[in-house]
Amino acid sequence: MSIESTETESAGAQAAARATELASELGSAIKELDSYREYATAKEAVESDEEAQAQIREFEQLREEFMMARQTGDASNEDLRELQQAQEELHDIPVMAEYLQAQQRLEAELQELNETISAPLSVDFGGKAGGCCED
Repeated sequence: MSIESTETESAGAQAAARATELASELGSAIKELDSYREYATAKEAVESDEEAQAQIREFEQLREEFMMARQTGDASNEDLRELQQAQEELHDIPVMAEYLQAQQRLEAELQELNETISAPLSVDFGGKAGGCCED
């Protein structure tokens, strides 16, 4: 191994360590964002709301039944309308509506951060970091 390759590996290891450190700092900073705090609070509210949890379970059951019916070719437009209606009713619960709004605000802010991180790169950082096998 040459001195040059050892120095390159050392610089690469230092860059990887620094990137990991910055990623940890970014995660901590994101947790301090108002949009993240609002999201976490709204998520906790949905998780502790019995009505919301009951409707979530009902919606998930309907969705699962619809997906099974679709796979077997037995899904009807009426089944789809029933699923959409259940989703609308779920989203109309005030605690759920608040959660969805908080989620949208957080996702918008995270998208802006993704664009900032991706600017010097040749890839969409968030898209590639969360995806697999994209062309």
